[in-house]
Amino acid sequence: MTETHSGGCQCGAVRFRVDGALGDASVCHCRMCQKAFGGFYAPLVSVGKATLTWTRGAPKRFQSSNIVARGFCGDCGTPLTYEAPDGIALAIGAFDRPQDFTPVVQWGVEGKLPYTDRVHALPEQHTLADPNAAFLVNVISNQHPDHDTEIWPPP
Repeated sequence: MTETHSGGCQCGAVRFRVDGALGDASVCHCRMCQKAFGGFYAPLVSVGKATLTWTRGAPKRFQSSNIVARGFCGDCGTPLTYEAPDGIALAIGAFDRPQDFTPVVQWGVEGKLPYTDRVHALPEQHTLADPNAAFLVNVISNQHPDHDTEIWPPP
């Protein structure tokens, strides 16, 4: 049986499917990846020899350097791809089951923010434990669910 994974952007305008075994998962700390993801690093998994199919829409692309392009949803901005001469990598967080991908290497450590190794030691709180965010109990998500849908948004 062929390994299959699906995912997409936050708003559901772009969806993808990957058939076959993916390559290594990693995080990249370089400054370009920090900016592209708006985060401490970029969690990515290589498409490798698997087949990537865009099943709804397609990413827009930004040529972030003379060599690399980065794909993202043109509607909601979700980072989706890192596209280099050696292949395409997909944003782990864009998969419906991001927990299936465990990074095995860190790249771009010259740009690593000094506190990232200590994030795991910070105190942990449940989202609704924030006394200043009582409004969260009334949130109705417009985010695409973590599975394929025939139509999105719903009628």
